[in-house]
Amino acid sequence: MPTNTLSSAPTDSAPGSQLAVAEVLMSMLRGTTTELRPDIQLEALTLAVSADLPVLLWGEPGIGKTAALTQLAASLDLPLTTVIASVHEPSDFSGLPIVGDDPAEQGVPMAPPDWAVRLVRAGKGLLFLDELSTAPPAVQAALLRLVLERRIGSLQLPPGVRIVAAANPRSSAADGWELSPPLANRFVHLQWTHDHEVVVRGLAGTWPRATLPRLDPEKLSEAVDFARRAVCGLLSARPTLVHRLPTTETRRGGPWPSPRSWDMTLNLIAFATAAGSSREVLSLLVRGTVGDGPGLELLASLDRMDLPDPEDLLADPAGAVLPERGDLRQAALDGVVAAVRTRPERARWDAAWALFVRALETGAPDLVVVPATTLASLRQEDWDVPAAIEHLAGVVSLSQRADRAADRVARVGAKAGR
Repeated sequence: MPTNTLSSAPTDSAPGSQLAVAEVLMSMLRGTTTELRPDIQLEALTLAVSADLPVLLWGEPGIGKTAALTQLAASLDLPLTTVIASVHEPSDFSGLPIVGDDPAEQGVPMAPPDWAVRLVRAGKGLLFLDELSTAPPAVQAALLRLVLERRIGSLQLPPGVRIVAAANPRSSAADGWELSPPLANRFVHLQWTHDHEVVVRGLAGTWPRATLPRLDPEKLSEAVDFARRAVCGLLSARPTLVHRLPTTETRRGGPWPSPRSWDMTLNLIAFATAAGSSREVLSLLVRGTVGDGPGLELLASLDRMDLPDPEDLLADPAGAVLPERGDLRQAALDGVVAAVRTRPERARWDAAWALFVRALETGAPDLVVVPATTLASLRQEDWDVPAAIEHLAGVVSLSQRADRAADRVARVGAKAGR
């Protein structure tokens, strides 16, 4: 019986051909591009990586933490080494003991794992410690030296290696653990959330591009000085913030203040200042290093450091430049009143009124009411009322009437609720 050659010939429906077509389709789906797009999460991450500080990304499963790290490594031209902490033994990070020719003379060296050797050979890389919250306490303890000292066994990772980790909250992690306080205190913690517009545009084929911040060489000395004054000024005024271990297990697994984390914060402020980063980016980094409470106090003190000197404002009230933000403008005016109270002189009192008129002309009138009322109380008997007060009298009167009306409305509402 003759062989049917047609049945053995390749056809479009043959499995091999269909797999080839499937590969082409998958290649087309993977073909995405990147663009420069403002993204405070990504900017905070790259700034911490630039400062060579270990970063820990917290986020729910599927939020894009691994994809962000993969794209970051590609953008920075760093080989990516992914290590799933939960599937390793403690000895994988502390080193495996290898008996040599003469242990009594040479000791027993601790051999590093192969991925650490590859990083040393490359001289640079991005070490990605994934699923950190699923690592048991013994493995977390073994990671302490790796994260802080960059040592695995007897091997020292080169300076070109950066460390980034990712974790899911314990409630959504597979057999999750809370991070131990010593390990948590070694990281800059960033909450990783999704941006609807970024996800939609990325699925359409264009994702944000991660780039290292551009540090201004002319601002380096100024940035270091500013960071040191900011951190040391706050800790001098609030010594209890130097070291404050949280009381709950969950909070101990996040950012909290210690001399180590304050040193990291100082570095981040210097880098953010030299890079001209926004307040939003700096807020993420500071609160992710020492916690929300101490971080917000530090941010408030940074705002006060940026306030103009009250003596400069009194010296040239007509040309004074006041902060745009309402809270900072109010603080600047309060500082002027405090300066006049400290050294009460007729010329300084008049200059303060002239400054308040300028504040009235360049900003919200209601911000002038409280400091103007306080300044009026500093008047001495032999001081004539300056003409500038006439410009402010209407605003103060209107504000007082508004306050009285608000009080009446509140009283009426309270009576109606009885």
